[in-house]
Amino acid sequence: MKHYYVYIMSSRSKTLYTGVTNDLIRRVFEHKQGLGSQFTRKYRITRLVHFEDTRDVQAALTREKQIKSWTRAKKLQLIVANNPGWKDLSTDWDGPA
Repeated sequence: MKHYYVYIMSSRSKTLYTGVTNDLIRRVFEHKQGLGSQFTRKYRITRLVHFEDTRDVQAALTREKQIKSWTRAKKLQLIVANNPGWKDLSTDWDGPA
């Protein structure tokens, strides 16, 4: 079964980007290599600070839209609730297989 991930990336200055993917390791690696969206390249958004997984693609897309519609303050609350130190959750990842 496939997994789908809703994720939030951040720059050092805490500019945020929310996305959805079926391969989180590959997608985060792309962001770190500057192969993500123009927005993430421009603002150097390379730190994975939050992610959620589901096996339902529609649920992932709905959750992404929900998070994107939130205020910045609400997004920050979500991140801090699960990752209070704003650690890069992908620090120990090697990249795509």
